[in-house]
Amino acid sequence: MFRRKPMSTTTRHALRRAVEGILLTLVMAWIAGCQGVSSGPPAQQGSLSLASSALNFGSVAPGISKALTVSATNSGNAPVNISAAAISSKYFALRSPSLPAALAAGQSVSLTFSFTPNAAGTFDASATIASDASSAVPNLSLTGTGVADGQLAPSATSEAFGSVIVGSSRSLTEVITNAGGSSVTVSQVTVSGAGFSFSGMSVPVSLAAGQSASIDVSFAPKSSGGVSGSLTITSDATNPALSIALSGTGTTTAGNLTVTPSTLGLGNVVVGSSGTASGTLTASGANVTVTAANTGNSVFSVGGLSLPITIPVGQSTSFSVTFSPQIAGSASASLSLTSNGQPATTTESLTGTGTPAPTHTVNLSWNASTSSNISGYNIYRAGYTTSCGSFSKINGVLNTGTLYTDSTVTNGSAYCYAATAVDSSSVESAYSNIVSNLKIPTP
Repeated sequence: MFRRKPMSTTTRHALRRAVEGILLTLVMAWIAGCQGVSSGPPAQQGSLSLASSALNFGSVAPGISKALTVSATNSGNAPVNISAAAISSKYFALRSPSLPAALAAGQSVSLTFSFTPNAAGTFDASATIASDASSAVPNLSLTGTGVADGQLAPSATSEAFGSVIVGSSRSLTEVITNAGGSSVTVSQVTVSGAGFSFSGMSVPVSLAAGQSASIDVSFAPKSSGGVSGSLTITSDATNPALSIALSGTGTTTAGNLTVTPSTLGLGNVVVGSSGTASGTLTASGANVTVTAANTGNSVFSVGGLSLPITIPVGQSTSFSVTFSPQIAGSASASLSLTSNGQPATTTESLTGTGTPAPTHTVNLSWNASTSSNISGYNIYRAGYTTSCGSFSKINGVLNTGTLYTDSTVTNGSAYCYAATAVDSSSVESAYSNIVSNLKIPTP
């Protein structure tokens, strides 16, 4: 039988300290746990936010309304009442919902705003949303642009067909452009007057701001005599009935168009420049209407004629031809003039010669250096505007004489020149006196 050995005083003290430590730890743990215990349920608060801080309505015609929406959300845990929306401009408005409106926790609603400009220009406003949410909603920025109403503009307010032989026809093209700031719908096109007709536009057609459409108008007289009529374009533009006057004359006598001289020589013209000569058109037999002029060669261009042009019988009008050669050598073309005369095409020969642009060089000379052991010279050049620019050496190898020709200059430019001496040890002197603002002629 074992006997329990008596516990020493030291052992009993150690054991008591250990037990006290365990009790202290338990007490601290209980206190720490109590700190997370709520004294009651959380506060009920509504929180209102907008999905966007700005609405841009873009371009809207005056008197027209455009609507955009933004979502408002209650992200809190209590209902929110939206009581009002104050907007700083009368051209913006809240369309829906009707206020006041209640939002349950987690619920969203679409706020619909409208923009109705009264004129062209930029419009800005801010919308302040009033509610009983826990925090104020940031103001909503509203912007939009009022644009001018659509308006149709013709390429010509009248079309004159001139004299057209009975049994034949002539066509002209009228271009209609929406010169306003909003789209226009053309609903109808009509033509009046004996012998007039149109094609090329199918209605209805919508023209955006700045967009154009073409209408081909023809005149085919059935008898001799003058005829007048009109082309009318009906649309929802500010000018809803655009009318273009039409006129023409039916004739049984064909006019004749002659051009003088029969060959127009432009002579010698430096490549890169231009030369001009003039000719004359004359109508005989009847009025002649010239509708086109073409050279078929881009180096020759026709001027002085505003086509179509009607030349009264017995009268003349002048024109010009410009020759702009791009390479050296002879050039030729045939000027073709289209008219309602007989024959329908009248021609004139065009000739010219492109000559090379003159090549300029700069000849430089200087006095030899009086120093000993001089091996040669370097030549430097700089561009000149109001003063000499940065100098660069232009001779590839050392120049042993006192003459140098610069053949790399550009016509119309200005330069500065200087020279230096180099001895047998390759030591180079400072610049000589500088020649400045040496101008190269323009061809």
